[in-house]
Amino acid sequence: MIKSEICIAGILAFSVLPAAQAENWPEWRGASGTGAAEGESYPTHFSNSDGVLWKQTLPGRGSSTPVVWADRIFLTADVDGISTVVCYHESGKKLWERALGSGAGGKHRASSGSNPSPVTDGERVYVYFHSGALAAFDLKGKEVWAQNLQETYGPAELNFDVGTSPVLIRDGVMIAVMHKGESYLAAFDRSDGRERWKSSREFDASGESNDAYTTPFVVRDGETESLLTWGADHLAAFDAETGRSLWSCGGFNPEGKQNWRTIASAVVAEGIALVPYGRGDFLAGVAVDGTGDVTASSKRWVREDVGADVPTPVVFDGRAYLLRDRGALHCLDIQTGKDHWTARLPKHRERYFASPLLAGDRIYCARLDGVVMVGRVSGVGFELSAENDLTEPIVASPIAVNGRLLIRGDKTLYCIGPK
Repeated sequence: MIKSEICIAGILAFSVLPAAQAENWPEWRGASGTGAAEGESYPTHFSNSDGVLWKQTLPGRGSSTPVVWADRIFLTADVDGISTVVCYHESGKKLWERALGSGAGGKHRASSGSNPSPVTDGERVYVYFHSGALAAFDLKGKEVWAQNLQETYGPAELNFDVGTSPVLIRDGVMIAVMHKGESYLAAFDRSDGRERWKSSREFDASGESNDAYTTPFVVRDGETESLLTWGADHLAAFDAETGRSLWSCGGFNPEGKQNWRTIASAVVAEGIALVPYGRGDFLAGVAVDGTGDVTASSKRWVREDVGADVPTPVVFDGRAYLLRDRGALHCLDIQTGKDHWTARLPKHRERYFASPLLAGDRIYCARLDGVVMVGRVSGVGFELSAENDLTEPIVASPIAVNGRLLIRGDKTLYCIGPK
């Protein structure tokens, strides 16, 4: 049920980092950080052979989502136990492959040591691994700098594998480390990897509830950038220039449960952060402003009947599209939290780990067994259009560029679209 609902007047105009060109998908959830791509004529029907422009056998396993800049595609993989960066041309030709030393293998059956997705600014691509390796390469594959955060700051104390992806801030690249050890945010200069700032992120959470596999969201208000972080039962914002704490919102785990680790990331639109919590059972809308402890003032609404444990929601045009792990879909109003509509994808024993993609009026939901559901969405409903079987596990989130889909399976990278 909706616990509280407060109208918002005079909301500040918030946005993410300035978007790159429309044909780029420079980070895990796209240029806007919302998982949505504008445009039309994205493919509906395909298989592991039909509708495929090209496919490439990957050199190793990984769960990272590909990113795209112009005609380059970047992803990471574990290749014979080595953390590796791979670059493909948009035609499918492999351009280069670079190793970063011994990696750390995945603990979960569907996971790997290459969960974090790359991020690129069009000059360099920045990569991060479960091993703690953080590095920058130019677009031709030359290593610009590399370091290991675990060697510098201490090991990752997580029950499972590092999942947070790096994000870009002005002139910097930032990593969030939220775990049972000392939790922190750290920003590094893009050109040489030098530490710009490091900020503690410690909250009163216990056990596995300290573990966060979420990616920060970069919020921009005019010339000011802030980093929205979700984990350890707290949504918190930090100044991107200095790392200074701005505000925090708690109250997401009032009973102090010890196993409420966070996987689905918070996502921001229209000054509201959608926060999935409680292992997929709850969802909150939180205003992304204020100072200090805003627990009592910033929650605009709370849902106790819906949430997402692993897939991060998509937001676009005032609506949020929430995919639950077992295939329930909700289209919600961002300001009120009320459902515009709900739908149910065909039942199956496998879950949805990949985050959904919205491309034009189509939503793509990739199930763990390799079936990609495609449906048309509107403000009033959902219509399932196709069930497309790629015949191999999918954990990475699909992406959309130039009317084409890029889908990373367990062994194969697919480019799907019109010839």
